[in-house]
Amino acid sequence: QVQLVESGGGLVQAGGSLRLSCATSGRTFSNYAMGWFRQAPGKEREFVTAISRSGSSTYYADSVEGRFTISRDNAKNTVYLQMNSLKPEDTAVYYCAADPTIYLGNYVSRTRTAYDYWGQGTQVIVSS
Repeated sequence: QVQLVESGGGLVQAGGSLRLSCATSGRTFSNYAMGWFRQAPGKEREFVTAISRSGSSTYYADSVEGRFTISRDNAKNTVYLQMNSLKPEDTAVYYCAADPTIYLGNYVSRTRTAYDYWGQGTQVIVSS
């Protein structure tokens, strides 16, 4: 298993920025594609972004494309989510997740079921 711990959430004004971190255990971090999901009050948990094992491939939901950036530092066993130009609609609990599947061609999954391990979540609130 992989243990995931998110941090960096908080309250920020619309248009501001925030960076989330997800620390993982073990030296095999590079064997996992990593994703970020979010869940707003009263809504389903939705895909935000994901990054391949090497970091060479990324995918973003349309709602965050151009504003959010996912990155990873395999030496530090950490994945990051840089969030810029934040909107009130971005308010949610953000979850880090790990996908152990070895995909061909640096494919990254956008589906919840592909991710076997999840963090506890960190709250992001964007005020108007």
